[in-house]
Amino acid sequence: MMQPAADPWGFEDAAVETWGDILGPQALDLALLAAFIALAMVSFSRKSVALKFVTFAAAIGYMGFAKSYLISITNIFSVIDLNLPVVKYNLAWYLFFGFTIVSTMLWGRLYCGRVCAYGALTQTLDAVLPAWTRVEVPRAVEKRAAWIKFGLLAGVLAYYLITRDLLVYQYVEPFWMFGLFGTTTMWVALGALLAATLVVRNLYCRFLCPVGAALGLLSYLTVFRIKRWSECDTCRICQKACQWGAIEGPKILMTECVRCDDCERLYADTARCPHWRIIDYNSKKIAVLPLLPVR
Repeated sequence: MMQPAADPWGFEDAAVETWGDILGPQALDLALLAAFIALAMVSFSRKSVALKFVTFAAAIGYMGFAKSYLISITNIFSVIDLNLPVVKYNLAWYLFFGFTIVSTMLWGRLYCGRVCAYGALTQTLDAVLPAWTRVEVPRAVEKRAAWIKFGLLAGVLAYYLITRDLLVYQYVEPFWMFGLFGTTTMWVALGALLAATLVVRNLYCRFLCPVGAALGLLSYLTVFRIKRWSECDTCRICQKACQWGAIEGPKILMTECVRCDDCERLYADTARCPHWRIIDYNSKKIAVLPLLPVR
């Protein structure tokens, strides 16, 4: 009587996948992404304008056009459906997504102010264009317009829950541009948006981005708050300087703040911030007081 083969299906000869096989193809991508995150965090912690623009260049070139790493409304759809990519084959994506969530909970909308390729592009345009091209939105209009992005977020999520149409993203966010695809109509709409951004700084990020709205809501959990002085109750220097409409007197609106550093550098400026000027004035006043005779 013939004995059956020990392994009739050939399973013993099948190659066994190792972590080396899994990590090997992803190693370079992980290393470059980790380097970019390190750059973003160094520029953020040092409050350096020069490093911020170096980060912007890396965000546009590498994160945007080279890899198209951006947080999209489609990622929120995936979380709703629990339809996430396989972890071991998408480690860079999970590192990027995890960094965005954790950094938002720690410091606020750091992603919007440092990492997002589209935000980096519009902030760079704002820095290089002459000031006369821009129109400053009245404060009353700005406060109301800031709610538009939350309405868009609610509308898009409701639409997706009803239709399960993933393609709705292309009508509410321009991030597809970094993949260099899109219909003629989409490119014309993008051109109009960028043209409007030349007039109203950071137009999309401030008023229209549903991802920014979602991260703004998440920023309510932010652990570390921006430092404020007692003089901020009456001083309006930072409020006037803020390009994002994120300051109301002594209050920082975390849903709008993208941690751009402008106000933090301003209140650390001993020549411009009233806090330091008052301290300097008081110290000089004390120094000139006459000495009382000793009895």
